[in-house]
Amino acid sequence: MRTVYTIGEALIDFIPAETGVALKEVSAFSKAAGGAPANAACTVAKLGGRSAFIGKLGVDSFGDFLVETLEKAGVDTRYVSRTSEANTALAFVSLQADGSRDFAFYRKPSADMLLNEADIEACRFGAGDVLHYGSVDLIDAPVKYAHIRAIDAVKHAGGFISFDPNVRLPLWESAEACRQTILAFIPRSHSIKISDEELVFITGIADEAEAIASLFVGDVASVLLTRGPCGATWFTAGGASSVSVPGYEVKAVDTTGAGDSFIGALLFQFSREAGDLLRLPEEQMVRMLAFANAAAALTTTRHGAIPALPVHDEVIRFMEARGRG
Repeated sequence: MRTVYTIGEALIDFIPAETGVALKEVSAFSKAAGGAPANAACTVAKLGGRSAFIGKLGVDSFGDFLVETLEKAGVDTRYVSRTSEANTALAFVSLQADGSRDFAFYRKPSADMLLNEADIEACRFGAGDVLHYGSVDLIDAPVKYAHIRAIDAVKHAGGFISFDPNVRLPLWESAEACRQTILAFIPRSHSIKISDEELVFITGIADEAEAIASLFVGDVASVLLTRGPCGATWFTAGGASSVSVPGYEVKAVDTTGAGDSFIGALLFQFSREAGDLLRLPEEQMVRMLAFANAAAALTTTRHGAIPALPVHDEVIRFMEARGRG
């Protein structure tokens, strides 16, 4: 089995006690482990795969909590370093009635931003291993260059690179700085996961087909377009194949981590493949998308990110109950 490495931020999500109110009006919060790369690593592990998280946390109680949460989920934490120079990142969340959310981040700087190139030297990537990352920690800080070192190391080892832009504009100096950084990293990746809401912003192209085509630059050979509850479409380079799978209708209470569980479920399936991840039969792509959609749908029916992630049998039962197992 391949190892799925994720790199970037692990943080504390403070989830509101009430829904349907603005963040400034929330009266109480409960803490939950989060951070997109950490969520994806936990998804892989909880589904039965092998994953490791690469990141930096503060020497504080929140950092302790995150390490314990990752380990409880089954994630390898040997590449998690600690620092006393900054605290573990925090994010306060407000939830609307439909499960959509708003964020306020506390990380100026936070410990994850201090991960550096030297921290990557301890990582031992193997042929076929997968590295997954997002854009939150591609800001101009040491962690950006740690990402570049990790990407280059995984490619040198013969591994696979997955990128989820996961746009969070409040963390950037400007929307254009975020966009340009994402565009610079896309060619370094083999597979891109992007939401329909992010597609126009990142590419600057209104036509969906043209926008998708523009993402096939550099090493990109696969693009996954997610459409929330409407499902997802998987495109391959040169228009060789394109498959769409509908989503599952559920009562969403919190969409935090849904995209991370989707890509985590796909990475889990990638980790069990012995062949070329860039040349999969269409029938297999359909099955993999259906499984990922189910994992994401289940995640939205519970509060939090990592606490909401399903295990493998739950996903299978969910699919079978809907006649798609």
